[in-house]
Amino acid sequence: MGNNRKYKIALIVLSVLLIVQGAWLIHFWQISRHKLIKAKPRVSIKGRIAIVLDDWGYNLNNLKSLSEIKYPLTLSVLPNLPYSNTIAQQALSLGYEVILHLPMEPIEKYRLEKNTILTSMNEADIRNIVDADLNNLKGVKGVSNHMGSKATDDMRTMTVIFGELKKRGLYYLDSFVSPDSVCLELAHKKQLAFARRDVFIDNKEDPDYIKSQIHKLKERARIYGQAIGIGHDRKVTIEVLKEAMPQLEKEGYRFVFVSDLVK
Repeated sequence: MGNNRKYKIALIVLSVLLIVQGAWLIHFWQISRHKLIKAKPRVSIKGRIAIVLDDWGYNLNNLKSLSEIKYPLTLSVLPNLPYSNTIAQQALSLGYEVILHLPMEPIEKYRLEKNTILTSMNEADIRNIVDADLNNLKGVKGVSNHMGSKATDDMRTMTVIFGELKKRGLYYLDSFVSPDSVCLELAHKKQLAFARRDVFIDNKEDPDYIKSQIHKLKERARIYGQAIGIGHDRKVTIEVLKEAMPQLEKEGYRFVFVSDLVK
């Protein structure tokens, strides 16, 4: 009898131990499985890309389509247009970055925007235009040139403009429309936060062309660690970006504002 009782007790203890061990193993497996499901594969960043879209302010046609892009964008807004302030405020509410797209004198004979900065202007007039445009467009982080192939070649003109930006703590993005631009040299001298355009992505309003330019932008970011692409307030450009940006993110590229890339 005694031996049978001891045998039964031993079986009970062994059964309890097996049950406890089994429960622990199941719990451990569930935790491990949960972590595997939740864990996202790490993708190394191949390069940082800033997308700038120029020439906003004429209308609101593309604003709704733009709002569907859930990545950092920098919108370059022209001053003194019917929808300049509306666009700027809407862009800020969507979490985008806004800069002033300052009209400057080109070498070519184009129709000029109101209060375009000319190289023939005196310093006071240049300062007054810059101040008025910045005061009328709230929330901007920087300034880029609209046209300006002649102005950006002119050291005196750009010195006045950079002085105003320096006082306000704003950066300058050189659209780089002239190979003779003095902006890089002057920004270093003035210790002004500065960036320069790498690729124009939509000189042709053709989806295949825009995709090929975005590929060039991607390759530049891969080689140099970062790149800035400039497009425009165009439906086709926005539609291509909506398709391309998620794919580039999957490939390991990270979208940022221009302010993240200034030096």
